[in-house]
Amino acid sequence: MWHAKSDARLFGAVLVCLIGAAWVALLVWGTSPYSPFLGHGELGETKLRLDSEYALTALLFVAGWSLMTIAMMLPTSLPLVILFRTITQRRANQSTLTAILVLGYLGAWIAFGVLAHFGDFWIHRIVESDRWLHANTWLLGAAPLIVAGAYQFTPLKYICLDKCRSPYSFVVEHWQGGNEKYQALRLGLDHGLFCVGCCWSLMLLMFAVGIGSLVWMLALAAVMSVEKNMPWGRGLSSPLGVVLLTAGLTVVALNV
Repeated sequence: MWHAKSDARLFGAVLVCLIGAAWVALLVWGTSPYSPFLGHGELGETKLRLDSEYALTALLFVAGWSLMTIAMMLPTSLPLVILFRTITQRRANQSTLTAILVLGYLGAWIAFGVLAHFGDFWIHRIVESDRWLHANTWLLGAAPLIVAGAYQFTPLKYICLDKCRSPYSFVVEHWQGGNEKYQALRLGLDHGLFCVGCCWSLMLLMFAVGIGSLVWMLALAAVMSVEKNMPWGRGLSSPLGVVLLTAGLTVVALNV
C-alpha cells in the first residue's frame, strides 16, 4: 500500500514537472530573439522546399507546438491518465504503459500540429498571391474566430466532447488488457483523436491571436479544461460559440 501511494505521488510529481517545464520553456522561448519561430510569422518569409532553412522552420514549429500541447492539452486529459493508472496499478509495467498512453495522446496532437503548419503555410502563400486578400489580411483573424464559433454548435463537437468527458467509459471501451503496450498506445491515440475532434478549432485560434501569446494560451487552456472536465462544462460550449461568432463578425463589421 505504501509503495502504491509513493509511486502515485512520484507519478503526479513527474506530470506536474513536465507540464510546468513546458510552460516555462514557452515563456522563455517567447521572450527570446527566436520567438518568431514559435508562431507562424516565419512562414511568410520561408519557401516550401527541401532545404535546411525550411526544415529548421518546420522543426522549430513542431517543437513549439509539442510544448504547447503538453502545456495546454495534457492537463485536460489528466482524469483519463489517472484512471488508467488506477486500472493498471497491479501491473509491473504500469509506468511504462502510462508513458505509452501519454505518448499516443500527444502524438495525435503533434500530427494535427504538422497538418496545421502546412495548412497555415499555404494560406500565407494564397494571401501573398492574391492582391485583394493581401490588402485584407484582417480576414486571417476573423476566419478562425467564426470557424471556431460555428464548430461549437456542430454534432461532431458534442460527440467528441462527450467522449472526452467520460474517461471511465472510454477506458473500459478501449482497454481489454491483452497486448498491453499496443492497447495503451491505441488508447492514448484514440483519446487524442477525440480530443482533437473536440478542441481543434479552439487550438487554431492560436494562429489568430499568436501562438507565442502566453496569456491566450492560459485562457484557452482554462476554457478547454472546464469544458472537458467540470460537471457544468458541457453547458459552456454554446455560450462560448456565441462569444466567438460575435467576436469574428465584429472584426468583419469593423473592416468591411
